[in-house]
Amino acid sequence: MKGKEPEAREVYGDIIDHPHHVSEKHPRMSLQDRAAQFAPFAALVGYGEMIEEEAKEWEKRIEEDF
Repeated sequence: MKGKEPEAREVYGDIIDHPHHVSEKHPRMSLQDRAAQFAPFAALVGYGEMIEEEAKEWEKRIEEDF
C-alpha cells in the first residue's frame, strides 16, 4: 500500500469485537504445559563442550610456544 496505512478497525472491523472462542471439546491447557511448548531446546547438543575442548587445545599450543 502506498500512502497512509489503514486503521485496524478499517481492516479488521468485521472480526475485532467478536468474543474469544472457547472449545467445548478440548480442555484448556495448563500454563505450565503452555510454557513448556515455548521453552528453549538444545538444538546444538554438545556444541558447548566442543568449544571448551577446542579452547583447551589452543591454550596448550600457546603455552608450548612460550
